Amino acid sequence: MSAAQRPGSPAARPAPRTPRPVQAARRIAYDVLRAVSDSDAYANLVLPGAIADAGLSPQDAALATELTYGTLRRRGTYDAIIRQAAGRDVADIDPAVLDALRLGAHQLLATRVAPHAAVNESVSLVSAAKGRGAAGFANAVLRRIGRDAPETWQNRIEQVARSDDERLALRTAHPVWVIRALRRALAAEGRADELGALLAADNVSPEVTLVALPGLAPRGEPARPYAPTAFGSPGGDPRQATGGSRGAVRVQDEGSQLVALALAAARPVREGERWLDLCAGPGGKTALLAALALRDGAALEANEVVPARAGLVRNALRPLPVEVPVHESDGRVFAAQHPSAFDRILVDAPCTGLGALRRRPEARWRKSPADVAELVQLQTELLEAAADALAPGGIVAYATCSPHLAETSGVVSEVLRRRDDLVELDARAVLTDVSASPIDLADDGTGRAQLWPHRHGTDAMFLALLQRRMPDTPEAG
Repeated sequence: MSAAQRPGSPAARPAPRTPRPVQAARRIAYDVLRAVSDSDAYANLVLPGAIADAGLSPQDAALATELTYGTLRRRGTYDAIIRQAAGRDVADIDPAVLDALRLGAHQLLATRVAPHAAVNESVSLVSAAKGRGAAGFANAVLRRIGRDAPETWQNRIEQVARSDDERLALRTAHPVWVIRALRRALAAEGRADELGALLAADNVSPEVTLVALPGLAPRGEPARPYAPTAFGSPGGDPRQATGGSRGAVRVQDEGSQLVALALAAARPVREGERWLDLCAGPGGKTALLAALALRDGAALEANEVVPARAGLVRNALRPLPVEVPVHESDGRVFAAQHPSAFDRILVDAPCTGLGALRRRPEARWRKSPADVAELVQLQTELLEAAADALAPGGIVAYATCSPHLAETSGVVSEVLRRRDDLVELDARAVLTDVSASPIDLADDGTGRAQLWPHRHGTDAMFLALLQRRMPDTPEAG
């Protein structure tokens, strides 16, 4: 059968008929899946707006959220099941049809949705998008999936796995390369036995964490254990806490808060210091740094290369009663234009995002090992450029939302190897001092700090602190 004749291919569809209406929650989940697949959108940015625009009830909003995140999280496992049920590779299925099949598979295998509703509404989505021929194909595949229990399908796909890591990948819905990278990062701390706990934590929806900008809003309850600015969302709905704050309270992971707090606390602040957030988008850490700078008598500037993200940074800064310049430039170029100008710089570098898979489940399927080398080069160049923009005695915080060793310790070690004007500070000690309660951070002898979802309940943020030597300062040791 040619590609043009294959069910699920655009060329194969007959004239469409009017599909039956689809429940709003499923329609929104499907639309978000399509945006993620077609436009590289982030579900955590698209979904809240879609729910608000549709005026969903709390129950339907919860269903849309579960369907969206659950489907994205286990996409690799569902693709393996769809491949067997359809008798063809998922690459040969029209993307719009495939997203509906993934959504239907999630409902059939991982929710309490009635099977007839899961099948019929997924088929209606396909019918509306691609016509009757594709809808018939989707109906056959989903009914085949629905005939067997989830455990049966799981055993079936694991039987054809080629290695233990492939079986683990299918069981935990992580690509093999991600599993291996996470295992190496844990092994570097002597905790490789925690891999299972980490993979499980990646597949659990995180609790909503809020930040209260210092000097602008008091911290609410319940307090989070580490960041003195962080607290949980009462009842799970952040709007209860953020609604009347005019932006002084907003959603932000506790690990991200700790990074900003650590840079501000790395040494006593002198009046008039200049601070810089070099890779500022989307602006959460920028707003917290701006509040801390205002409190301590410093002045913050921000830079973001992507104009749309620079707009997000400006929006994040609106609650601040002080003007924060937001530049739009390549961070390497901006830093080169401001030699020895800043006393503190945050380099929250672009990365694979492997530390935020709880919040951005699609990130695990977007990157490949080939992306890491390109990112590492960019990260290294950004950190070196930031070092050039430091005033003598200034401090740069290098942070990634990834525990991948190449993106974390590898970058820091390479920059330190190239330069003799930098000395590494003890980020672990700073975080310990900042934390409101004892925090378990592994000690590898460097002073670098790695947070973990399964251990700290945060994103897997990495932090290193580097200081530019004062003139004529001898090397440590």
